[in-house]
Amino acid sequence: LPQWMEGHGVPGISGIDTRALTKKIRENGSILGRIVYEMSHQVQNFTFNDPNKRNLVAECSIKEPKIFNATGSPRICAIDCGLKLNQIKCLVARGARVDLVPWNYGLKENEFDGLFISNGPGDPVVCKDTITEIQKVLLNGKKPIFGICLGHQLLATAINCKTYKMKYGNR
Repeated sequence: LPQWMEGHGVPGISGIDTRALTKKIRENGSILGRIVYEMSHQVQNFTFNDPNKRNLVAECSIKEPKIFNATGSPRICAIDCGLKLNQIKCLVARGARVDLVPWNYGLKENEFDGLFISNGPGDPVVCKDTITEIQKVLLNGKKPIFGICLGHQLLATAINCKTYKMKYGNR
């Protein structure tokens, strides 16, 4: 197993009590961690980049719009906040045209029949551009909007609700 993992670039850990680690995570919630290859005597010098301070959605969203099933109907605009491809497949399998757009895309309501806000990582409040675009669609009130996970959080944030990170990383 160690040779296979190394050959495939898969990190692993050994020599620790994984039950104790699991208990620590259960009691304290999500925590930052690091796998090191050699024991360092200067552990206090390790720095951690907190991913919650970055706009993770901007990092994983597409950069240019893409169209799936161009002749399909209805026409759904899907905001890519880190979506899973299967979500697109499910919509296309039902005959929809899906216009997949980046997280910060300027939405034009005359170009879609419904708006889908995808799931993704991180804190919704850092996605200010997405929230602003959702608010524009909400103000007009003529298009159905649906989402999943982070999409719900972005929609809630757009109507001035507050989210907070729960113990295990959910919001």
